[in-house]
Amino acid sequence: MSRIINVAAIQMDVAPAPTSQRLARAGRLIDQAAQAGADLVVLPEVFNTGYAYTDENYCRAETLTGLTVTWMKDTAARLNIHLAGTLLLLDNVEVYNALLLVAPDGRIWRYDKTYPWGWERAYFRDSNRVTVARTDLGDVGMLICWDVAHPGLWRQYAGRVDMMLVCSSPPDLSNPTYYFPEGERVTLDDMGPLMARLKDVGHRIWGTMFDQQTAWLGVPAVNTVAVGTFKSALPNPVGTLLSFLPLAPWLAKYLPQAHKLHVTSSMLEGCKVVDANGQALAALSQEQGESFALAEVILADEKPHPQGLQPAAPIPWLTYLASDVLLPLITLPAYRKGLRRAWGKDMAPPDALTRRWMPLLGAALALSAGLGVLIGALWGRRKSTR
Repeated sequence: MSRIINVAAIQMDVAPAPTSQRLARAGRLIDQAAQAGADLVVLPEVFNTGYAYTDENYCRAETLTGLTVTWMKDTAARLNIHLAGTLLLLDNVEVYNALLLVAPDGRIWRYDKTYPWGWERAYFRDSNRVTVARTDLGDVGMLICWDVAHPGLWRQYAGRVDMMLVCSSPPDLSNPTYYFPEGERVTLDDMGPLMARLKDVGHRIWGTMFDQQTAWLGVPAVNTVAVGTFKSALPNPVGTLLSFLPLAPWLAKYLPQAHKLHVTSSMLEGCKVVDANGQALAALSQEQGESFALAEVILADEKPHPQGLQPAAPIPWLTYLASDVLLPLITLPAYRKGLRRAWGKDMAPPDALTRRWMPLLGAALALSAGLGVLIGALWGRRKSTR
């Protein structure tokens, strides 16, 4: 027989704060959702710290016996709910962005983010396996934020789950503003026509794409986001600016200021519960701030199998190149350096593949810098002679 469960999606402010404060704020929202009848409560990505690119992330990684996981288990038991959220999890010599689903009896299911987005690779590593949580509520598939943009991950859950659970905290970095210390600002519109094609990609991912992939699987889904304004430094700002130069060589004039490059953006909407047809049952806007959306979802008596072709991702190839390849490669050295500074010299050991491509990356960045400076100088000379 089909089952009905009540699902609550919580959104919290993106700004970092001490873990004790973040847990207290999350606790109040969870209590309200449980009182409203929620069986499953889902918190945003890194709900216990907030989201920013900061060196504090290294020290704030926790173990499975740390404050946050203990709090999650206590809360789930006290309210007799299933509770989910992600944290930076210290596991042996690495850190993962781990989505934990906690049952009232203390059982825990874990999914590690497969695709760290761009600069996130400076704070945790990638993974390579999906998780089906076989809970008392049903069999639950799990994804984290940017993973949503990868149809191959959705495909691995086809015919295996009763619902999908996604924790996200996505800044709208398809509409960023970059700030330099002398007051200049740069947007995608200032970076040439190819970069401008990346605008508004985020809205497609957590809007159309999320709903289409959910409908293709034929199961209900829940997603959480953060709210507020995202403001952050970058983990490797000079490398980031160098990577922009082949497409926007005139940015070479900012290289002397690149070490203090900052980025800001709004947060993307997407805190919602959707049914097996991809239709929203409950959703929150950014203007509603820290709150929760609650909806009844129906889990089918038998696991559905997708019908027809899987919808393609409505995302330009350049988005994947930047987010999955270039920016992670640029920021990986920051991960190793920061983790060792915080936890010791044995952390984040490089594998053989990393040793081979790191010199090539350095050479590519040096070439990019040289070409960017040269083209930028010629561009400036051309403009001055008009």
